[in-house]
Amino acid sequence: MLYLIALAAFVATFLGGVCALWLRDRLHLVLGFSAGAIIGVAFFDLLPEALELSAPMYESSVVTAVIALGFIVYLGLDRFLFAHGHTVDALHNHEHHHHHDDHVAQIAQSERGVFGAGSLSLHSFLDGIAIGLAFQVSGAVGIVVATAVLIHDFSDGINTVSLILTNGGTRKQAYRWLTLDALAPVAGIAAASFITVPTETLGIVLALFCGFFLYIGASELLPESYHSHPKALTTVMTVLGMVTMYMAITFAGI
Repeated sequence: MLYLIALAAFVATFLGGVCALWLRDRLHLVLGFSAGAIIGVAFFDLLPEALELSAPMYESSVVTAVIALGFIVYLGLDRFLFAHGHTVDALHNHEHHHHHDDHVAQIAQSERGVFGAGSLSLHSFLDGIAIGLAFQVSGAVGIVVATAVLIHDFSDGINTVSLILTNGGTRKQAYRWLTLDALAPVAGIAAASFITVPTETLGIVLALFCGFFLYIGASELLPESYHSHPKALTTVMTVLGMVTMYMAITFAGI
């Protein structure tokens, strides 16, 4: 059963990314949907799970503080670690090293995409661990958790490709990160058989990723989706992404 679920997780993630690549000419719509989907995952999946798993040991105020910490950590990394290329470009805008500075700025932008895709891949790895640990509890619990993960694995593939492409990455890089993201839950399922994670600790980890995802969706994907395109349709796609994730997660929880 676990082998089939691992295969399904790989296929679902990879298909989502391939669809994003096929629709590159309409990437603003994909980005709009991706922004809504990733924000929806944060609000409707990660937040409730973090609160529920952490409840025996941590107050809800602690969990929300960790979410805010995740948002701030990602904000700091994005603004100070990956923004240096833009700063260099601004400082030397009128100098003869302008082309070199453009190259530095492109590298910095690419690093932002890599960090975002890497964060999604790590989340997918934790998803795999969650599936494996859930099956250690019981087959019924494992099926419910696996269903929830598979439903948003498709969006994870879209989000991974979107982050790479919107930050100046190539199709080859997008495929590379998509493959890594698709393999991540498989690796997580395998790793779960060797580790035991306290549920309270897993809840705090999910809270941290909730903050990451809120920043990625609201500050990365959402602005890019309507930067130079009609705002009405992209807004509809964002709302559709959130509604889709709400319906999917609600259905999976039945």
